[in-house]
Amino acid sequence: MSKKNLKDYPRRVLIVGFWVLLYISCDPKEKRELSGLPNIVIIFADDMGYGDVSALNPSAKTRTPAIDNLIQQGLAFTEAHASASVCTPSRYGLLTGRYAFRSENGAYGIWGFDKPVIEPERKTLARLLKKSGYQTACIGKWHLGLDWQTKDGSGEPNFDEITGYSDVDYHQPVSGGPNDFGFDYSFIHPASLDIPPYVFLRNQEVVDPDMILTTDFYPSRKEDTEYAWDKKHTNDDAVYWEKGVWWRQGEMSRSFRIETCQTEIVKEGVAFIERASENPENPFFLYLPLTSPHTPWVPSEKFKGTSSVGLYGDFIREVDDVVAQVINALKKHGTYENTLFVFTSDNGAYWPQEEIDLHNHDANQGRRGQKGDIWDGGHRVPLVISWPGMTDKPGMVDHLISLTDFYATFAALTGSQTEAGSGEDSFSFWHVLNGDFDTPIRPSMIHHSSRGMYSIRGGGWKYIEGLGSGGFTFPDTETPLENGPQGQLYRVEVDSLEQNNLFSESPEQLQELKEKLERGKRKGETAS
Repeated sequence: MSKKNLKDYPRRVLIVGFWVLLYISCDPKEKRELSGLPNIVIIFADDMGYGDVSALNPSAKTRTPAIDNLIQQGLAFTEAHASASVCTPSRYGLLTGRYAFRSENGAYGIWGFDKPVIEPERKTLARLLKKSGYQTACIGKWHLGLDWQTKDGSGEPNFDEITGYSDVDYHQPVSGGPNDFGFDYSFIHPASLDIPPYVFLRNQEVVDPDMILTTDFYPSRKEDTEYAWDKKHTNDDAVYWEKGVWWRQGEMSRSFRIETCQTEIVKEGVAFIERASENPENPFFLYLPLTSPHTPWVPSEKFKGTSSVGLYGDFIREVDDVVAQVINALKKHGTYENTLFVFTSDNGAYWPQEEIDLHNHDANQGRRGQKGDIWDGGHRVPLVISWPGMTDKPGMVDHLISLTDFYATFAALTGSQTEAGSGEDSFSFWHVLNGDFDTPIRPSMIHHSSRGMYSIRGGGWKYIEGLGSGGFTFPDTETPLENGPQGQLYRVEVDSLEQNNLFSESPEQLQELKEKLERGKRKGETAS
């Protein structure tokens, strides 16, 4: 059959045919595991840079043997980008297949008591997969907002940053969380691990509603506390012990412990794999967003002092160990061969020049900037995909890919039809998983920084609509000089560090990208 005729076949026929062929070709003892749709696990690190994966960065001082092993047997994407350079909009993009700036509810930086940013009827990865028979779970950091109930019944939480108290009624269930967006089971921390409230919610009920303040249990300072560059994120009432080890003042479940939060998350994830594996007729989807290596840098005792990059490097080792634990759980329960395993991060590392100089380690390897920035260091992320029962051509993929692209890809995998108005910024890379490394995934991509600066890349070029980093690197914005460039234009295919601004020298390329960016923001024409 020619390729032309093959394309004429309905997608569902092709999907079913593929699985039949895969079933026939398997070793008999593996037939049960490899029949039907694959299980899917996404481990989503928090603030981990591309250069923190040792197999991707020859100069890395961090070590990630479990992730490196995934790369050896799977696919590593060298031009993978989060849809934004900070937590919340990146997570929105991954789960919905659309850029967060399209959100009706403003999916930008939010706090622990803010409203949900995913629209109530929005199609998500979980809803898409659940429709195809998947058991679905979200276990870990949510950071997409919740509807808390208040003591006065108003539903509009008030939080006093000075005292650390809110008027939330923690004995009441919440809504607007994972269970409202297609997840059958959830066990989450509401936001980042340095943002209150510090609680676990199981299926949208607080596990321990007996609340205290963080400073009722943790001292605000230690005798040897020395402030560093990150002290600017906290006030004098916050807990600050040393660089990277701090969290904001607020309410905390009496049984909650900052230093064991991620351990509890991983235990829950492994337990879900065990339960889901008992029902092999239905594949499972586990979305496991971690709380590390985001601040506070609180690696467990097992990993303290195991790297040359301080507590941050130790925390990276623990992230890698999470990958190893999940893989071991999959193997133990006979589901590893038929699991599509994804490891990635929500944005670039928060790793300023001070840390690069101190440790001789570039967490955002070879790219300018850091978390929050419009430069590539803000949104380029590690992306590794392993599927032992399917991927027989491991390698490095250099095509542009966005974390929004999982929506269209999983639709193709399951033979699902994407509905109008859903996943509009998602492009399928199903062909790459099938071994076609030559066909590009997407023609362009829009980036968005923590301070609302936009850029677009495509055809080897990148246009930024303003001057400065747009994020955490100083200066975040710059006033244009008279007759000077109003923005930034880089030929990134030869200038990956975004050093040579061609704004005034390439007017035709500049105009083309400016128009494409405006169309993309206005009409969602990201494919043009």
